[in-house]
Amino acid sequence: MADTEIDTTRQAPEKQAAEKQAPEELVSEIERTRAELARTIDEISDRVSPAKVARRTTDRLRERIGQVDPLIGGAVALAAVSVACYLVWRRLRK
Repeated sequence: MADTEIDTTRQAPEKQAAEKQAPEELVSEIERTRAELARTIDEISDRVSPAKVARRTTDRLRERIGQVDPLIGGAVALAAVSVACYLVWRRLRK
C-alpha cells in the first residue's frame, strides 16, 4: 500500500471563513440562528398541538357552514322538520 499523507493544516472553507469573522459577528450570527430556531420550534409545536388542531378544524367547519347558500340551508331544515313530523305522526298513530 502506498503511504498517503493527510494535510492537517488545511481547513474547511467554512472554518476558515469563521476564523476571519470578528467574535462580535459570530455572536450576532449565533443569536440570529437561535431566534430562527426558536420560531421554527414554536411553529412546529403550534401545528401539532391537539387543542390548536381541533380549534383550527372547528374554525374551518364554521366558515364552511357560514358559506352555505341560504336556500340550501332552508331546504335541509325543511327536510329535517318533515322527518321529525313524520316520526311523531307515526308514533301517535300506533
